[in-house]
Amino acid sequence: MNGIDRAKELLLSDPSVTCAFVRGEEERVSRLRGVDPLLELLDAGETLEGFSAADRVVGGAAALLYVLLGAKEVYAEVLGRRGKEIFESRQIACGYRVLTEQIVRRTGDGPCPMEAATEGISDPVEGLMAIRKKRMELRGG
Repeated sequence: MNGIDRAKELLLSDPSVTCAFVRGEEERVSRLRGVDPLLELLDAGETLEGFSAADRVVGGAAALLYVLLGAKEVYAEVLGRRGKEIFESRQIACGYRVLTEQIVRRTGDGPCPMEAATEGISDPVEGLMAIRKKRMELRGG
C-alpha cells in the first residue's frame, strides 16, 4: 500500500482522527481540529517532507500550511477549490472526495475564518502570519 492510501486508511478508519501523515513505515495521526495539527508541527520545528497526508477538510489556509511543511501529496475528504489551486501551482499532488467552492465555518453560517484571513494570499509564510493573527483575534488576544 502506498503512502497516500495508507494515510487515507488511517484517516477514515477512526472518526476522531482529523489528519494522518505517512512516510514509509512512519505513521502519525492528529485529533486536533482545523489548522491546529499543522500549526503544532510548525511550532515544533517539524516538517512533512516526504510525507503523504490525508485530512478531513483542506481549504486555502491549510493548503498554504501544507506547502510550508513540505508535504509530498495531500488527500482531503473535502477540498476547497482555492486549496486545489494552491497545490496545483506548487506541483503538489492532491486528491479529494468532494471539491467545494468555499470552506464554511463549523457553525455553517459563513466562511471559515482562516479562509477569510488568507484570502488573496499565495505566499505560505504570509499565510502563516495571517493565520496566527486570526487565531489570536479569535481567542481574544
